[in-house]
Amino acid sequence: MRLTKLGHACVRLEKKGAVLVIDPGIWSGPDPLAGANAVLVTHEHSDHLDPALVRAALGADTDVQLWANPSVAGQFAEFGERVHPVAHGDAFDAAGFDVHVYGREHARILPGIPVIANTGFAVDATVFHPGDSFTVPDDPVPMLLMPVSAPWLKLTEVAEFVRASAPVRGIAIHDAILSDAGVGLLSSLLMALRPDGSLSRLEPGSQVEL
Repeated sequence: MRLTKLGHACVRLEKKGAVLVIDPGIWSGPDPLAGANAVLVTHEHSDHLDPALVRAALGADTDVQLWANPSVAGQFAEFGERVHPVAHGDAFDAAGFDVHVYGREHARILPGIPVIANTGFAVDATVFHPGDSFTVPDDPVPMLLMPVSAPWLKLTEVAEFVRASAPVRGIAIHDAILSDAGVGLLSSLLMALRPDGSLSRLEPGSQVEL
């Protein structure tokens, strides 16, 4: 399976000619859903979900299917059975990818801001995308996608997330709001967490084989 880091929190997974895209939001870069067979969305915030983009993909190709929590899935009800509401504990096949669902809530942003639903996805027991949360999957996943910059997190929480999840490798996501200086600092801190270099940040468009 090949993983391509797109913009911010969006990743593209490819296997045996099938393409699965997670969290195509407004900062995902150009045409993140090109060739997608399946789309997973962790939650409704615009940096993870561009509704117009997803609606266009579903409208252009009747084979494309979407999986998301009910608050997201309900926005695309006109596409009928191609849209699948999912929740913690569910498992399903998405275009040949085996997907397990973990987590229920978005991390708390500020007092007074309601906590929304957030759905993490483990794909092929290989890579875990937590959305905007530090949900630790019940089963070990070798590749952890790590949110690293947001109003709702601090790096000590990222370090604890890595410790609790115990991945073989971690790749930084949720990084669009970092300046060049912030990217440099983040890279140094990730190296401090794991001097072996197994935690890293990829530039958008970069690929790794899993």
